[in-house]
Amino acid sequence: MNNQIEVVIHEEKGRVDKVLADRLEASRSQIQQWLKEGAVTCQGDPIRANYKVKAGDQLVIQVPEPETLDLEPEDIPLTIVYQDQDVAVINKPQGMVVHPSAGHSNGTLVNALLYHMTDLSSINDVVRPGIVHRIDKDTSGLLMIAKNDHAHEALAKQLKDKTSLRKYVALVHGNISHEKGTINAPIGRSKVNRKMQAVQEDGKPAVTHFTVLERFDQFTLVELQLETGRTHQIRVHMQYIGFPLAGDPVYGPKKTLKGNGQFLHAKLLGFTHPTTGESMVFEAPLPELFEETLKKLRKND
Repeated sequence: MNNQIEVVIHEEKGRVDKVLADRLEASRSQIQQWLKEGAVTCQGDPIRANYKVKAGDQLVIQVPEPETLDLEPEDIPLTIVYQDQDVAVINKPQGMVVHPSAGHSNGTLVNALLYHMTDLSSINDVVRPGIVHRIDKDTSGLLMIAKNDHAHEALAKQLKDKTSLRKYVALVHGNISHEKGTINAPIGRSKVNRKMQAVQEDGKPAVTHFTVLERFDQFTLVELQLETGRTHQIRVHMQYIGFPLAGDPVYGPKKTLKGNGQFLHAKLLGFTHPTTGESMVFEAPLPELFEETLKKLRKND
């Protein structure tokens, strides 16, 4: 059974694949595949990727059901900071993908969770049991996991209502002269590179607060607090104000510190327990590589 999406063209112009990529939460390559399969029609007739849209066009996309992935529990070491019958808190290592996708069908946090835990919420789709929020593959640190649907709904509501607490530590290029700041800039999919996010006028609201912790010759260590949770939010916002994350292969400069990706760690996580109502706060120390890098910077200074 397919999902049907209807799109009416108003003022947009140009190739249909580009127009649809701007309008939908789908990559241009995915849309081109749908076009190739004849899943996109205009006024009832199948169209190709090079079709030029015009005002009044009524496009219908028959989105095929995604293939279900067979999730295998995997005996992957996992740092479980806290666990009870409702929630768990995990300290995710740098380099681990949170949930399976087309390019990562195994070795993910979800595969590990399935091995270490018997109960996980089922609210998200089949490939994301228990996952309430995500952090990037190369970002380390704390994640909350829901072990039943009641807990999932409660934790997700706290994220939406901005009542949960999430603090990160990042090492950025450049020397931030002021002690504190707030970045309030909407984020959306980049118009230039569909795999990237960017500050866009038509993006979703995004707010990041930062505080300087330590300054080095060419770098600054900052603590960041998220008010919203957009994809790549910290990485995009810090690049936007001219202080990209050290080690960031996508948003940072090529000449950077040696590491395994961006120096970004989700160090503090706080939420209200969905059953007991207790206020819970957890903290995770910086990964060894992050600490060693800071020691070298202090020595060089």
